[in-house]
Amino acid sequence: MRVLVVEDERMLADAIAKGLRAEGMAVDVCYDGDSARLRLAAYDYDVAVLDRDLPRVGGDDLTRKVVAGPHSTRVLMLTVSSGVDDRVRGLSIGADDYLGKPFAFSELVARVRALARRAAPAAPPVLERAGIRLDTAGRQAFRGGRYVPLSKKEFGVLAELLRPGAAVVSSERLLEKVWDEHIDPATNVVRVTMMTLRRKLGDPPVIETVPGSGYVVREDRP
Repeated sequence: MRVLVVEDERMLADAIAKGLRAEGMAVDVCYDGDSARLRLAAYDYDVAVLDRDLPRVGGDDLTRKVVAGPHSTRVLMLTVSSGVDDRVRGLSIGADDYLGKPFAFSELVARVRALARRAAPAAPPVLERAGIRLDTAGRQAFRGGRYVPLSKKEFGVLAELLRPGAAVVSSERLLEKVWDEHIDPATNVVRVTMMTLRRKLGDPPVIETVPGSGYVVREDRP
């Protein structure tokens, strides 16, 4: 899951980002509407957490751009103005959800996860293929009934490989969905993560490299 946090209070923005990353999400941060507008045009975020009262380009304008854009990004609007009229206006311009400040972080996480499920085709809470069982809610992985301890990034990569309809998954998609903007696109982090993931899953290997294309989980290997 990739999330954009747009909040001009830097300490709050950084705290939200830190907390969401601890939940296994890839998070980018903007402190003003102008930079957020560029990011939203460039990347297909699952969820954008927008402060309504932003300098330069406001949260309302950003929401309108998201709604009119080509991506399926869902918008969670944050604001100190949480009256009924304010919520109605925010939802009427295209926001998917509304959360007043101050808020409980656990509620923010729950709302972001709920919106992310709406941003993409519904996926079952448990993903299974080739003897691998991935509990996305409990964040646990098993192979052949054996528990496999995975890091957050390894879990994210495996979830992308096992998602419904997934065939060959490119390194570019893995970078976009599992890591954030700070990752160097020329890095070998995907290859290294794949090596450790394969080692943890054990034999026989089920993740196959497709030269020039990416990676795929094979049900039956020749």
